[in-house]
Amino acid sequence: MALIVQKYGGSSVADADRIRNVARRIAATADAGNQVVVVVSAMGKTTDGLIELAGQINESPREREMDLLLSTGEVVSSALVTMALHAMGRPAIGLTGWQAGIRTDSLHRRARILDIDTSRITEELQQGNIVIVAGFQGMTEENDITTLGRGASDTTAVAMAGALHAEQCHIYTDVAGVYTTDPRIEPNARKLTEISYDEMLELASLGAKVMHNRSVELGAIFNVPILVASSFSDEPGTLIHGGAQMEVRNKVRAIATDTNVAKITVLGVPDRPGIAAQVFAPLAEAGLSVDVIVQNASVESATDLTFTVAKTDLQKAIALVRPVAKEIGARDCVASDQLAKVSIVGTGIQNAPGYAARMFETLYRSGINIEMITTSEIAITCVVAADHVQKAVQALHAAFELDKPEA
Repeated sequence: MALIVQKYGGSSVADADRIRNVARRIAATADAGNQVVVVVSAMGKTTDGLIELAGQINESPREREMDLLLSTGEVVSSALVTMALHAMGRPAIGLTGWQAGIRTDSLHRRARILDIDTSRITEELQQGNIVIVAGFQGMTEENDITTLGRGASDTTAVAMAGALHAEQCHIYTDVAGVYTTDPRIEPNARKLTEISYDEMLELASLGAKVMHNRSVELGAIFNVPILVASSFSDEPGTLIHGGAQMEVRNKVRAIATDTNVAKITVLGVPDRPGIAAQVFAPLAEAGLSVDVIVQNASVESATDLTFTVAKTDLQKAIALVRPVAKEIGARDCVASDQLAKVSIVGTGIQNAPGYAARMFETLYRSGINIEMITTSEIAITCVVAADHVQKAVQALHAAFELDKPEA
């Protein structure tokens, strides 16, 4: 008897018919002789609706109360999927995140899982129940409800699979797997049959929406194979695991994009030790992530310091940086939010020369200006104008022949 953890996204449980469809899939997995734990997201656009409603009540709600509000969406899904299984005559029980033993830190709206006490879930499985867990949420040591950040039901599922030593974690969504790029941008995008944890983590971190980056990281840590597939068909999905091929014919496996990008430039920064630390410390204390950083060569003991943040964090970041810029004697602080990141990803990039040159040449021939560049061992990222994303992706997809099956 295998233990399988499944996760169903918001589109999979968007209405009563889809919930019944999910229940049938869960029942089929259980009927095959498996113990099943299911993590569910909020129905459809429920979370967006709750955020909008909160804004109508209070323009600046406390994050603790926002977590209390937003956690209800997944609780509703958990109860309804459990009811659908009961209607089919299957034994099942719905649990909130805290009933499922998920303990987190106290960083509201983006909490991290510290531990999972699996005793309740194990007990329910031993009694023959299918366990339906509300994703995206947990509880602090002070018994306050937290949420894990948008899209983090994936994280709940993989963390649960790791804690329970599950044989596999299935992530069901509205796409059939992981593609070489977003099919909505490039119609010739090809579905991958498998991909390594490292490659998938880079893709998720660089903007690919199919998986939450923290969930992939947990999959690698616990060595949990993750299957990404569609909840609307039986088409084979993509397996994310540690044994994916390292030496493939095409060293670039996929292209990621991220339009949630903004740039802040602090102009005329005095060129002396400790200045960068002063600029970035307030951002770190506020929990804001900084991505690409570029510092120009010093001219007359002054330099320009440019970095990117999430577009959704821009106003908060600017409010923190401007007082620091004034304090250190910088000339000005300016920002732009009409940007995007385009990245090529593949484990082979680290061992083969020429990929950066081909990427830059391709963008040049497409008339696309590169504003910033950053690299890792298995990815090269260019920051470009937001309105050039589609052109960039299609040109790179063709240049690296990602539409062709791998040898």
